[in-house]
Amino acid sequence: MKAVMLRNQSPIETNPLVVTDVATPEPKPDEVLIRVKACGLCRTDLHVIEGDLAPQKMPIIPGHQVVGRIDRLGSGLDPNTSGLKPGDRVGVAWLHKTCGICRFCRRNMENLCENPQFTGWTVDGGFAEYVVAPAAFVYLLPDGYSDLQAAPLLCAGIIGYRALEKTDLHTRSNGSEKPRLGIYGFGAAGHVVIQLAQARGIDVYVFTRDRDQHQKLAERLEARWVGDVQAKPPEKLDASIIFAPAGELIPAALDALDRGGRLILGGIHMTAVPPLSYAQLYQEKCIQSVANNTREDGVGFLQEAARISLHTHTEVFDLKEANQALNALKNKALSGAGVLLVE
Repeated sequence: MKAVMLRNQSPIETNPLVVTDVATPEPKPDEVLIRVKACGLCRTDLHVIEGDLAPQKMPIIPGHQVVGRIDRLGSGLDPNTSGLKPGDRVGVAWLHKTCGICRFCRRNMENLCENPQFTGWTVDGGFAEYVVAPAAFVYLLPDGYSDLQAAPLLCAGIIGYRALEKTDLHTRSNGSEKPRLGIYGFGAAGHVVIQLAQARGIDVYVFTRDRDQHQKLAERLEARWVGDVQAKPPEKLDASIIFAPAGELIPAALDALDRGGRLILGGIHMTAVPPLSYAQLYQEKCIQSVANNTREDGVGFLQEAARISLHTHTEVFDLKEANQALNALKNKALSGAGVLLVE
């Protein structure tokens, strides 16, 4: 099969991804073999490629927002009990597998599993014609989305959903006023979360450096206010999510929060956080990171996305253009989400 392979971590500007022929993987008894149709691009792919995340498997096929159709089931799977059959359209996300037995898995906190596997980092991912995944960790995808539109739902969407849930805005009220949410960085995850938040009756304030792509998209999606990442919003915010991997944004984001506000950090990697004064945290402000996702997050998000007719804005690249596409992602030259068309 054709696959995009990373053999050595290197800046994406050096075009380290190579299209090559590799053997089609064989599914284990509890896995499914998936014919890939599309795979979304994520900043985490850049972290894997450029070495912000330490190598776990090398060479590696990146990609963890996989949309495809089941080619065949592993020998231990029964369609009647697994709920899956050849031809089903499914998605594969970042969380490839958990151990199921550690203290966190036993507490229904599988996103914190002590022995996890991750698609496109510890096991081969979806920048390829075929991928294998545990049947228990794939998602049946809702109708109404093309393969290209569905791909960003599988990481940008799921992680964005978990980050929004952590703000607790659905449990807090401003009385007659709508809750106010800030979004720092407006790429794939941001353009999904704004739609989720608006459907929940939340006003969204977008902070982004990019005027040509991201600010214009935020305006088209009817953000209440759009400005630079260091700008002061016109009102104090009840919560904010930082999707940009930039630790230097944390002080400004804290200053923009109202009393009791929550600041959620939505990335797997972030640059160094500068010193903070206690005054910036006082009045019961809270900072919380988001680590991975649970399958419950995935199911909940996909159901909500279908219910509100959430729309993804995509820019499409051929598989052989993976270096070009990820260069565009790094340099904020994408509007919405980038997707590799595999078939």
